[in-house]
Amino acid sequence: MGALVAQPGGFRLEAAETIADSDGRFSARFTVHADLGWSSTSARVEALSTGGSSSVQLERRAGGWTVDGRRVPELDGCVDVDVAATPLTNTLPIRRLGLRPGEYRDISAVWVDVPSLRVQRMAQRYTRLQAANGHDRYEYSDSVYGAFVLTVDRDGLVVDYEGLAVRVR
Repeated sequence: MGALVAQPGGFRLEAAETIADSDGRFSARFTVHADLGWSSTSARVEALSTGGSSSVQLERRAGGWTVDGRRVPELDGCVDVDVAATPLTNTLPIRRLGLRPGEYRDISAVWVDVPSLRVQRMAQRYTRLQAANGHDRYEYSDSVYGAFVLTVDRDGLVVDYEGLAVRVR
């Protein structure tokens, strides 16, 4: 379950996910704030698993990021926060990049693994594909997990994330 909320000065993305896979079961909850240009400005991610509960707070200040109040130079230049447990955060670069069919952009994102809440820089590529069945489509790829097709609605919200999630109404 997730929501994209317009607010003065930007947007707020909120979601909660429950995941059961071969690695176990856990739940995650997050809030990401973005400015009017769809650039992430802060995020809070919480995870609950059999190992307990934990959280991480991210803040972008003057081009750099802090993680739980500690400056992390490795994240300098990152514009997007990508929370691994949800397709909702893919909306940020999709909206921000404004790609045309056939165009692609390479970006670096602040990637938050769930449930470990490990934060790292992740090189990502977004390629806009031809629309199909009334929906826009993108290929998301990174060097760790590979490539996936994302089908999005007219607001850039993911309807189908190949092999990961399908939006249910």
